[in-house]
Amino acid sequence: MGENQSIKNKELTDKIREEKIDNPKGPIKFQLQLNEEQKVAKEKILSNAITILSGKAGSGKTLLACQVALDMLFKKTVNKIIITRPTVSKEEIGFLPGDLREKMEPWMQPIYSNFYLLYNREKIDEILANGQVEIVPVAFMRGRTFLDSFVIVDEAQNCTHEQMEMIVSRLGIRSKMVVCGDTAQVDLKQKGESGFGFLLRVAKKVKEMASQTLLVNHRHSVVDALLEEYEEFKNKTNGNGQKV
Repeated sequence: MGENQSIKNKELTDKIREEKIDNPKGPIKFQLQLNEEQKVAKEKILSNAITILSGKAGSGKTLLACQVALDMLFKKTVNKIIITRPTVSKEEIGFLPGDLREKMEPWMQPIYSNFYLLYNREKIDEILANGQVEIVPVAFMRGRTFLDSFVIVDEAQNCTHEQMEMIVSRLGIRSKMVVCGDTAQVDLKQKGESGFGFLLRVAKKVKEMASQTLLVNHRHSVVDALLEEYEEFKNKTNGNGQKV
């Protein structure tokens, strides 16, 4: 009896996995075009369930994730875009006024800005208003399963190992996840607590996972040099200018 039920459950799951949503024909016309390495990364995203994007600030990780998310949403390959990112202790949202969306607004602005860069404001405002874009802070992910969704994990270098495990385990049938992070920008007290590096390593050996480091930088050349100075400063001090 138990074995028969298990077989039926597997058959039902396989049927659900194989169901397709009718897609409109023709490419989506975006206001910004992807560069060559972003196009390669997009193919990886479309071919895998989870894709890890790493790269320095300004390498276009989040922009790429947003472009693929909108592409799949407009083609009705997914029904919803889920956006999540960790908040470190100095960014606790519980004390901020307003509902969850209002509390998370400051941290979601980079995502919204990318949406507006990629597509016309009227359409973006429409999908935001009708709930096709959902903000789910990492702390609120427990117990959720995201079906028919495109999940963007932004600033993932600040996810702990426990948080990262919880996030990736939320991925449901017919969904994709893109995890964006920069190993040089970890804000956790202990960099070893970050689960992003571990995810980068296991992506090489887990089926339906992929990773890519974006190297082309879209910011001014002064940014790299300045970030190197900040990194050296943080390594020599506790961040307050005091030597450690």
